Amino acid sequence: MSNTKPIITLIIGAAGRDFHNFNMIYRDNPPYNVVAFTAAQIPDIAGRKYPAALAGSLYPKGIPIFEEKNLEELIAKYSVQEVVFSYSDVTYRHVMSIGSRVTAAGADFKILSAGRTMIKSKKPVISVCAVRTGSGKSQTTRKVSAILQGMGYKVAAVRHPMPYGDLEKQKVQRFATVADLKKHNCTIEEMEEYEPHISSGTIIYSGVDYAAILTQAEKEADVVLWDGGNNDLPFYAPDMHIVVADPLRAGNELTYYPSEANLRLADVVIINKIDSASPESVNLLRDNIRSVNTHARIVDAASPIGIEHSEKIMGKRVLVIEDGPTLTHGEMKFGAGTVAAKKYGAAELVDPRPYVTGEIKKTYDTYPKIGILLPAMGYSDKQVKDLEATINKVPCDAVIIGTPIDLNRIVKIKKPAFRVTYELQEIGEPNLTTILNEFVAKIKK
Repeated sequence: MSNTKPIITLIIGAAGRDFHNFNMIYRDNPPYNVVAFTAAQIPDIAGRKYPAALAGSLYPKGIPIFEEKNLEELIAKYSVQEVVFSYSDVTYRHVMSIGSRVTAAGADFKILSAGRTMIKSKKPVISVCAVRTGSGKSQTTRKVSAILQGMGYKVAAVRHPMPYGDLEKQKVQRFATVADLKKHNCTIEEMEEYEPHISSGTIIYSGVDYAAILTQAEKEADVVLWDGGNNDLPFYAPDMHIVVADPLRAGNELTYYPSEANLRLADVVIINKIDSASPESVNLLRDNIRSVNTHARIVDAASPIGIEHSEKIMGKRVLVIEDGPTLTHGEMKFGAGTVAAKKYGAAELVDPRPYVTGEIKKTYDTYPKIGILLPAMGYSDKQVKDLEATINKVPCDAVIIGTPIDLNRIVKIKKPAFRVTYELQEIGEPNLTTILNEFVAKIKK
């Protein structure tokens, strides 16, 4: 028996990649002693525990989760030797600023490799990821699923984790109906990702333990479709890796983590939003893609939007509600709702900031660059109530909902509300149908 003491380890995360990294590398692995997680990006994660039922035999009391701001104190308190960075959609400067804090506090700074944390499936896997939150990954995933189902294949989508509730109960989650969203007490962010899949007839899984999730998904799928979150790397080893890139934020693909790693691994890169971006931005993005990946096939695409009864927006003062993560850590200055307001002739976008209340005010305090848009935040019942109160306090003629779900089902909006729809539309060749037909031909051999 070795007398070597285990390496005292702390994992920096945001309730997603961090838990997966732990499950893959550190659970039931005696050379390491994980003393804590830290949490960022998502509210109300710190103060909880990664439960003993998921943490394995080495952690009978579970593992505590603290706020990232206390990083140096935690390194000192636990005599931490190694800190593992485990969240995504952040600048290289942010990553190395954390690294500098860690090394200055006396610990080693570590990032795990992509392949080491990927699980190999018994079924073919197609992954859809992105270079930034809000690039258009969700509609791309839906398009891939629809094409595969049209070919007669059973598809199970597996979504990047969003375990914001009871982690033990969320070990494996399966969503096949809208009722399942209520059953699992989903947040608005979760519903934004799951509901469009359900509406299109695709079963979707999510949770905490992605090995256990894969075992279940493989039982009812011919093809497993990884639906990535943030700009994170896939948890499953893909047989084809699709990455969506955003010309409205050209340059981010080479300056955000792990955007560049996603690009380098991509088999297919989709340049989305060509209908919204300038030719100069599209060309810059294309050049940046080719600077790190010369083999990937590039698909040009747009995300055309529509609104039912769009004539009722003309000349109105509107409140625009956009997808929460896209505006917060995604840093987008506008989304589908803003594009729709301009396209259909709204007279004015009303600034909600003078009317925000409670938890929604905290969101603006944390992300002051959101501007005059309202993020659809709903990580807790209190946040949902504050969102509803804020919407109804804003003096506007109408509300434009740019989120992927029917927000009227979650909050009671007392003004006329119009929901934006948007789907991926490829332009020219190659397109996803061609690419997926070639993929299917290969897996049949």
